[in-house]
Amino acid sequence: MLFLLNDVVLNFDAADMAPPMSADRFAKLSLNYVGELGKELFAQEPLLHHKDLERAQRLAALIVAKAPEINAALFIAPGRGCRVEDVQVRYAQLNFEVMGALLQRQKAGSLTNLEADRQVWRRLAA
Repeated sequence: MLFLLNDVVLNFDAADMAPPMSADRFAKLSLNYVGELGKELFAQEPLLHHKDLERAQRLAALIVAKAPEINAALFIAPGRGCRVEDVQVRYAQLNFEVMGALLQRQKAGSLTNLEADRQVWRRLAA
């Protein structure tokens, strides 16, 4: 499965990334709770998606498990060690063509934060 986390396309099998907990306990988690977990991770390390691929994939798998229609997430932290409340999160559902184009750019080494923003997040749009 492909998942865009900020400006990195992750490719993983969601079933392999399932959390090691009972189905009952996992079912009680909400998408908001998973988002808060992500905000905590990004508050500690704003470049988590570049520096800790395994954690980034686990976070993406949790998001997909709670909301299968979501295949992209943006976590924006103003700096390392910031307050969790200062981290912003957005989710998106990208079509297959966009995700494939992003993956090709990443494989070619040309997927940048600016390119991901132009294609998906549009934070810098005038």
